[in-house]
This record gives sequence, structure tokens and C-alpha cells, in this order.
Amino acid sequence: MYAVVQVRGVVKTNHEIKDTLKMLRLHHVNHCVLVPDTPAYLGMIRKVKDFVAYGEVDKDTLATLLRTRGRLTGDEKLTDEYVRAHTPYADIDEFAAALCDGEMSFRDLVEIKPVLRLHPPRKGYKTIKRTFQQGGALGYYGPQINDLLYKMR
Repeated sequence: MYAVVQVRGVVKTNHEIKDTLKMLRLHHVNHCVLVPDTPAYLGMIRKVKDFVAYGEVDKDTLATLLRTRGRLTGDEKLTDEYVRAHTPYADIDEFAAALCDGEMSFRDLVEIKPVLRLHPPRKGYKTIKRTFQQGGALGYYGPQINDLLYKMR
């Protein structure tokens, strides 16, 4: 499962990029979505790679994000009680593990919002005009996306 975070805004960009970000449900900077590892999603991510940071998220980071930034409809916080009542899992940690393994998805639970509205990273981005491999904040992070997500929790 990939975590995709929008890093740059879309003013004066191609409409295809804007449409792809809209299909990924990324409407604002510092918003994060979780997408499965499928060729269709990877193609969309590659198309917007100059505007997002993405990589493979692990279970612990996902559990932390769901505890701090997970929301239900009505802007209610995601709690262990809700997960226990509406899923076969006992708490958010087990639910996050199931999400990472592909056993569950956000679409299985209607009331969970699929977008995580994150805080800007503590200590800021390095630069939003270069890729991660060049010392910036854009593109493919790999497993190091967990460090960025932890700074944005």
C-alpha cells in the first residue's frame, strides 16, 4: 500500500495533472491518501510525481496516522471503539495492519474519510522543486515516506 501526499499546489498546471490529483482525492497541499499497489494507481502516481511524495507505508506509521488524523463523517475522531464496533478488528493497530496487508480498504467502511489532512512537516520540506533523490521532497521515497509521515502526524 502506498501513501501519497500532495506537496505542491496546482496553480498554472496542466488540466490532466489537476484531473489526476482529483481522481486520487488530493485536493489540497499536505493531504494524504492511501492507495493499493495496482498498475492503475501506479500510473496515476507517476503522472503526478512532480507534485506529490509517495512510498510504501508501514503498519506502525499507518496506525499512528489513523489515531491522530483519522476522521469519520461529521469530523469525529477515529477511535478504537468505532473500529471494534464496525470491523472484525479489536483496535486501530489491527485495522492498520489489515489495511497494509490489503485485507480491508477504506471503501469497506463508509463513514471513514479516505483523506488524511496532515500537518505540514516539522522542520519543513527541504525543497519542493527537486525530487527526493536530489535532496528535495518530491517523488518516490520508498520506505522513507514513513519518516515524512511521522513528521506530519
